[in-house]
Amino acid sequence: MNSRGFETARDAWIYNFSSKTLLNNMRKMVEFYNYQIGREVPDYDPTKISWSNSLLGYRKNGLKVNFEGNKTKLGLYRPFCKQYLYFGERVINVRGQFDDFFPTADAENLLICVCGIGVTKDFSTLISDKYTDLEFIGKSQCFPLYYYEKKTSQTLLFDDQENNDSQYIRKDGVSDFILKQARKHYGAAVGKEDIFYYVYGFLHSPKYRADFANDLKKSLPRIPLAESADDFWSFSKAGRELAKLHLDYENIPPLDEVKVSGDRTNPRVEKMRFPAKDRKDVIIYNPHITIENIPAKAYEYIVNGKSAIEWVMERYQIKTDKDSGITNDPNLYADEAGKPEYILNLLLSVIAVSVRTVEIVKALP
Repeated sequence: MNSRGFETARDAWIYNFSSKTLLNNMRKMVEFYNYQIGREVPDYDPTKISWSNSLLGYRKNGLKVNFEGNKTKLGLYRPFCKQYLYFGERVINVRGQFDDFFPTADAENLLICVCGIGVTKDFSTLISDKYTDLEFIGKSQCFPLYYYEKKTSQTLLFDDQENNDSQYIRKDGVSDFILKQARKHYGAAVGKEDIFYYVYGFLHSPKYRADFANDLKKSLPRIPLAESADDFWSFSKAGRELAKLHLDYENIPPLDEVKVSGDRTNPRVEKMRFPAKDRKDVIIYNPHITIENIPAKAYEYIVNGKSAIEWVMERYQIKTDKDSGITNDPNLYADEAGKPEYILNLLLSVIAVSVRTVEIVKALP
């Protein structure tokens, strides 16, 4: 099973760094939408609502939308950028299979996300453990470790003791067929998670990406089994290491050689920048703080067309959407989390993640 990422058709409304701002915006939009039902012509004021074909269809059919204040959670909007997401009824244009991937608030899952067909940038991949946006990795196609099926009345009646407190049955995204093939090649110790991480490691292979660059722009990846057991386990181990880095990226310790100078008691950010186009060993974080001695190797880790570091610099700035007038301020995320240095620490961590990723990738078979 696989799914495209969330296609909202109204990102400025559906995502925000502030959970309070998000709920306030969505409450107003839902109220405005419901007021449009029954009117001869809908009001297209972009400061009040963002219409899509699906929402116009609901209005035409007289379907109201309920505002659901409990339908928010953190989602992955862009590489190494979490924002609060509102996923209440009818306001997401295309939900994909995410209700099967995360059917309950406490459902856990991992998704290997790859560029979708038609993306012109070089192929890349990134793992996710949350609701994931369509443009997280470029027309994202997400392949889950698990998916969940609702239990029928019969399965509820004969439920096993292990899962009898759940309304869902967890299924494996990795097929029994490939498990059998992998065990035949590499031994009985191979499990489905080993195969999942093998895939994630293999998708980072520079040789694979170079040899099949044209194919990867036209179709989803096709992945061979490694010829030797040693190579299989090398890719699988590397995939696990990469997954840990890329999922726990906020908590990776900064590099010793990277220096922060200035007054760290003023961590508010408006827009980070380089001192010059051709000088990236320094980032001017804000008028009070400068980050120096960033290794050139860190910029070799490219995700969907740009370095992970530059994704953080681009996304963690104050922006106002020109159509809706909604302001998205990443400092509010830090404030609501009670972590005033969150964005600064995030950037330092992603620098370290980038260097370590490059090292792991260079050591792949």
